[in-house]
Amino acid sequence: MLNSKPPTPLLDRVTVPADLRALGEGDLRQLAEELRAEMVDAVSQTGGHLGAGLGVVELTVALHYVFNTPEDRIIWDVGHQAYPHKILTGRRDRIRTLRQGDGLSGFTKRAESEYDPFGAAHSSTSISSGLGMAVARDLKGGTNNVVAVIGDGAMSAGMAYEAMNNAGSMNSRLIIILNDNDMSIAPPVGAMSAYLARLLSGGAYRSMRHLAKQLAQLLPKRLEESARRAEEYARGMATGGTLFEELGLYYVGPIDGHNFDHLLPVLKNVRDAGEGPILVHVVTQKGKGYAPAEAAEDKYHGVSKFDVVTGTQAKAQANAPSYTKVFAESLIAHAEEDDKIVAITAAMPGGTGLDLFAQRFPGRTFDVGIAEQHAVTFAAGLATEGFKPFATIYSTFLQRAYDQVVHDVAIQRLPVRFAIDRAGLVGADGPTHAGSFDVTYLACLPGFVVMAAADEVELKHMVATAVAIDDRPSSLRYPRGEGVGIEMPAIGTPLEIGKGRILRQGTKVAILSLGTRLAEALKAAEQLGALGLSTTVVDARFAKPLDEDLIARLAREHELLITVEEGSIGGFGSHVLDFLAHSGALDRGLKVRPMALPDIFIDQDKPEKMYDIAGLNAAQIVETALSVLGQERQIADFRQMTPQPLPKLV
Repeated sequence: MLNSKPPTPLLDRVTVPADLRALGEGDLRQLAEELRAEMVDAVSQTGGHLGAGLGVVELTVALHYVFNTPEDRIIWDVGHQAYPHKILTGRRDRIRTLRQGDGLSGFTKRAESEYDPFGAAHSSTSISSGLGMAVARDLKGGTNNVVAVIGDGAMSAGMAYEAMNNAGSMNSRLIIILNDNDMSIAPPVGAMSAYLARLLSGGAYRSMRHLAKQLAQLLPKRLEESARRAEEYARGMATGGTLFEELGLYYVGPIDGHNFDHLLPVLKNVRDAGEGPILVHVVTQKGKGYAPAEAAEDKYHGVSKFDVVTGTQAKAQANAPSYTKVFAESLIAHAEEDDKIVAITAAMPGGTGLDLFAQRFPGRTFDVGIAEQHAVTFAAGLATEGFKPFATIYSTFLQRAYDQVVHDVAIQRLPVRFAIDRAGLVGADGPTHAGSFDVTYLACLPGFVVMAAADEVELKHMVATAVAIDDRPSSLRYPRGEGVGIEMPAIGTPLEIGKGRILRQGTKVAILSLGTRLAEALKAAEQLGALGLSTTVVDARFAKPLDEDLIARLAREHELLITVEEGSIGGFGSHVLDFLAHSGALDRGLKVRPMALPDIFIDQDKPEKMYDIAGLNAAQIVETALSVLGQERQIADFRQMTPQPLPKLV
């Protein structure tokens, strides 16, 4: 499957950007082709984000050639377009460890390199962070440049406009590169637009424009305003930049982001410009230079390992449908019967399964772009008019809209349904994309119903439950990846709110599990039983409201109660402990141990290794029970039974 890559004689001479700047401008085109070949070869072996990085190869080379990095700061937004940047900044020797345990992050990461001034795994942060760096430079009396490279998709987020508005009202020198590979805001890119970009970015035009403004101020107020508007609209007609000019940015572009003859003179001009923020509009093509990626941008945005020659991706045969697909098909089934059901996503229709919903119900599917705050309040508005909105958002991205969840949904008790994909650890995407906190940050809100599916059948039932809840907000969480492979009903049945289910009855130890660690809890119960400790296993189903009657029964009938959840401290286990403390169960000698994600950010790795680090596999549940019960001899016996040595608990 793997293929030998072409020779890279120029790239072999570049370890850091200073080596790149020693080359002649005539060498840059060949260097870019070698860099593109190196990236394709590397990602074919590791998987990862491909199309975005291929689209910015020439731009990456040009930026490091023109700017004096790392003294000049380059901030990539989002970081998945930064693979070529990593190769040029001293990390080529590790590029084939991308997204693997102890390897390079798939995003920019401050701890990884001095060339990564800001970590970026969530979008639309570059202009805000860049403006902060520019103001800090000014306060320190520095002279270095700050460059924020933001994709057009990231421009759909309100945060980007908030930052541009703030930057436009200040005089700090900041360069914003708008990497436009999808939006239709640009006129055709050719010789005329390249000429205009060079002209408008040059000092002569800027000085002339400044002089014209001064002369206009000598005119009567009405004529001055007319002259200003005429100049703006003339530039807007030629360049498409009126919007950015209105925000207070000096607009240059559009220019061809794959043409060094266009890129280099413009970047040099803006580098040498005086004060104020400048936006350079660069048009690129996602997947540029690799035919399979050019032909199918969506399929090559994020890839598994693939054959370089054919582009065929190596994907393991699924043994069960993915949780995402189960959710989408369940929602479609309910929407067939209920025309009030609508679905909302924030720029992730494929990732959340709503592309399937949109095929069936295009008029009831809303992709609002990278705008989670808007998505939540938009859903709240729909709910006020009697619709049943499902705000379908990754756990890690819903964090960006927490104020809206609290203020616009929870306080008003609006029945918005939050379908939370990618709950728990997510493997190669690492801590920035892990769904670690949603149970904690939702279960603390009054009136919320918080559910977690233990398997794909439970997910179907929880979709049905969310459809039926019409008097308060609710959430259901489910992980990345495949289900466990059990027979499913055609459609789910609503659950009794706040009630768990007993799967195994015992007398000594009770394991109360929330979510998909249930399989490990059952495995641990088997192992504890083999050691003579009769064990009950319960699927809590709900983190809120708690099944207080069931928990009180477990407390009365067992010596030890262990809660297990794939979420942060402060979540399900904390709510159980609070109930037990106030009910007096702890005063009667019950032993309790909550098992949750540890108070650390767990770096990318294979999921099984991450669960070992987290201490949430069956072996760690068993050892926790034995340790609490003082069964030291049985701990030794269990370790002899365990085929692999137990990892050190965090």
